[in-house]
Amino acid sequence: MTGRRARGAQMAGVATRIGRSYARSRARQVFASAADKQRIRSEHELRSAAEVTAALGSMKGAMMKLGQMASYLDTGLPEAVRETLASLQQEAPPMSAALAGEVIERELGGAPERVFAEWDPEPIASASIGQVHRAMAHDGQAVAVKVQYPGVDDAIRSDLDNSALLMQVVSLLFPGLEAGPMVDELRARVGEELDYRREADNQTRFARAYAGHPFIHIPSVRGDLSSHRVLTTELVAGARYREVLDWPQDERDRSGEAIFRFVFGCLYRLRAFNGDPHPGNYLFHGGGRITVLDFGLVKWFSDRDVSVLAEMIKTMVLGRDSAAFRRAVEAAGFLRPDPALSDEQVREYFSHYYELVIDAGPVSFSPEYASETVRTFFDAGNEVVKRANVPAEFVILQRINLGLYAVLAGLGATADWRRIAEEIWPFVDAAPSTALGRLEARWREGGPAGWPGAPDAA
Repeated sequence: MTGRRARGAQMAGVATRIGRSYARSRARQVFASAADKQRIRSEHELRSAAEVTAALGSMKGAMMKLGQMASYLDTGLPEAVRETLASLQQEAPPMSAALAGEVIERELGGAPERVFAEWDPEPIASASIGQVHRAMAHDGQAVAVKVQYPGVDDAIRSDLDNSALLMQVVSLLFPGLEAGPMVDELRARVGEELDYRREADNQTRFARAYAGHPFIHIPSVRGDLSSHRVLTTELVAGARYREVLDWPQDERDRSGEAIFRFVFGCLYRLRAFNGDPHPGNYLFHGGGRITVLDFGLVKWFSDRDVSVLAEMIKTMVLGRDSAAFRRAVEAAGFLRPDPALSDEQVREYFSHYYELVIDAGPVSFSPEYASETVRTFFDAGNEVVKRANVPAEFVILQRINLGLYAVLAGLGATADWRRIAEEIWPFVDAAPSTALGRLEARWREGGPAGWPGAPDAA
């Protein structure tokens, strides 16, 4: 048995073993004391998490990507399960040095020891699609070399080709959703991640757009050392997300502000969204300075797309006009018209996503808010959700709701997000309200290439 059927059977086997373990643990709890019951539950959670982590880690494909997302999406997961799954973010089982070398030789025409002046056979990071090695180019530049796992492209495409299953899952989560266009968009975007040449193009465009930025850095791409399955970029050192969680709160606040400015600044000014905002894709340098990694999953938007999002902000946040907001979400395709729904019902449901920018004043991203966002998004019993839709062009943006907010909640980032957002929204273009905002405003006045109005704008 190979391919999708084998991976499905593997996950089914895991589910069966976890089910048996659960039944045994429930039986043991019948005659246990309160303390022992908690211990037994914890043991079951740890065993289950270990089973799933091992299975997903060995798959190196679409299923493992789901496991990575599950580790930071919802703090409502049992802590033991979430912490064990979190190991998938950067600690997936690596491929052997020999196999990585074979990929380098096949893609770049020579053994890594010849292609590079220095080559470290031990990976410094590994994830669902590839792993990263340190190396030194012959011109003396320190580089990070991402090598794609052999066969992972076939495995992921096989999973993505199972459209019937994907549409069934989507339809269960969102009864009123147009599943077909959404699944097609997901397949297209995730499929693009498999081509490192496309990722190199994306990263180059972002790096050009952010050239000289005072606190956001995009590593440069070495096109001469990259190919379809190998991506070589500037090597950057910095603190990882887990380390930053122990930094003073003011440092975490500045880091969160920088991420917020990057994500929404790209969306409203560059008309692009880097659709993989998970903790492993940021390096932190203190003082709000960050490096953004991984540009495989990028969505480039049209002017019309961004104007649709702007109209929703204008009517919900700036105008506080429930009827106008409803017309905006219906026109955009986020909601099917239905007179049985009141304007107030629509406003109440969607207002959660704007909660942090509704009013001015300091607000903290919290684990509770991130969890509530996930539950709101997937609440199939809500009357509005039953009539809600996610237009294909905005599918990837849901990673803000399902990923970015969890990252910021982990930092406990606190700021006046409404004031910062008004700086970012071009239709408000407010004066800077923070030190980072003043740095960015001065930088933007220089007219860097890649921003709207500059040459070669996206």
